[in-house]
Amino acid sequence: MSNIAILPARGGSSRIKHKNIKLFFGKPIIQWTFRILKNSGLFKKIYVSTESKKIINTCKKIGINNFIIRPAKLANSRVGIREVMQHAIKYLEKENVKFNNVCCVFPCSPFIQIKNLKRALKILKKKRDVVVQPVTKFLHPIEKAFYMNSKNQLKPVSQTLMKRNTQDFSKKYYDLGQFYFSHKDYWFANRKKAKGFGLELKYLETVDIDNKEDWELAKILFKLKNY
Repeated sequence: MSNIAILPARGGSSRIKHKNIKLFFGKPIIQWTFRILKNSGLFKKIYVSTESKKIINTCKKIGINNFIIRPAKLANSRVGIREVMQHAIKYLEKENVKFNNVCCVFPCSPFIQIKNLKRALKILKKKRDVVVQPVTKFLHPIEKAFYMNSKNQLKPVSQTLMKRNTQDFSKKYYDLGQFYFSHKDYWFANRKKAKGFGLELKYLETVDIDNKEDWELAKILFKLKNY
């Protein structure tokens, strides 16, 4: 089986300006992610899907030369990753690029571990109809969550569940926003039939960088792991 990686990197990040190419320990953060993918030796080619000339120019300076030019209509915050990946796969097939599996990797992922990419690929060799993604468990049962209004007044999401003991609830997990590794057909399959396969990571193995606070936490964690 041949594998490719696609990094969806739109230019219009609103919470962190130019997030995908923002300097992270002296390098555009996408460079850290690209280096991990390249060093893994798992991918025939690594592509960046973007509408941004600024991102393209930055990527070329750091050795990324394969691009999928995304139309503007697929480059806003309301467009889901499914539509972006469908466009990318169709584009590559028109260009006669041959591949079986595709790894959708988010650019701000300097904590990806090659061993987890290999674990994901091993699973795909046995289960073609799944998407493998890193997850971690919520530290506290989400059933015991609160709503909070503008006056900081709290109201339980469920009064009934709030009365139950913590140990009564099963573990719940959330997506870490690192990568989705699957056969290319997954992105066109019926969503109701799609099967997710989780790679559980420890809470402090990664940070899903979505806002400025996440960025600062990522800097602390990265420094602890690498210095």
